[in-house]
Amino acid sequence: MTCKIDYAAPADLLRDRIILVTGAGDGIGRAAALAFARHGATVILLGRTIAKLEKVYDEIEAAGGPQPAIYPLNFEGAALKDYHDMAETLDKEFGRLDGILHNAGLLGRITPFEQYNPELWEQVMQVNINGPIWMTQALLPLLQSSPDASVVFTSSSVGRKGRAFWGAYAVSKFATEGFAEVLADEIEHLGTLRVNTINPGATRTKMRANAYPGEDPETLRTPEEIMPTYLWLIGPESRGVNGERFDAQPPK
Repeated sequence: MTCKIDYAAPADLLRDRIILVTGAGDGIGRAAALAFARHGATVILLGRTIAKLEKVYDEIEAAGGPQPAIYPLNFEGAALKDYHDMAETLDKEFGRLDGILHNAGLLGRITPFEQYNPELWEQVMQVNINGPIWMTQALLPLLQSSPDASVVFTSSSVGRKGRAFWGAYAVSKFATEGFAEVLADEIEHLGTLRVNTINPGATRTKMRANAYPGEDPETLRTPEEIMPTYLWLIGPESRGVNGERFDAQPPK
């Protein structure tokens, strides 16, 4: 669907909301965590590198946002018990979740499939789709405890139309789109929970630089510049929008 690039979020858009952001230590995840906090959310910062999460935590506090929380977790090594332990901890601390931005991701390699390393393939699938799926399952009761919750999965243009050499990353994003549609259809009757996907587009991140090493990053939008769509999707103004695909940037 059309991006909300011109969306002007009210200052208190996310006041009193509790939102989990995965991959919050860098890139788009960091920008989203800061933006959500700036608009009033209590943000749970999830990632594998504690030092990066602590830096984002300090930035939120310095800006006067609600006190965030840090939850270290590495999808690569996480087991089902880790997700259920996480749900138990968040239930005791907050009692509900009003939103999840699934942003953490692994690129893998841009290479012909015949040369793709099977172990790397499994690693990419674990981080990009298996981990987020089972974490979402564990957190569903907390999302259902909210009167208005939004789950946003990060997709990609290569998860909507296959492209040569993108291997496990593309396949994981096709799976993300499919899972989001399945879950959105299952929870449609609830009326209090919505599930959508977002394609950030070409953005100035480390992952983009790894995928396109010859590209001039100055020609790309920064993570901060694509936040309007993220704010709209995670906030109350997207209520009733379920099972849709969004782009954070206009098509080129």
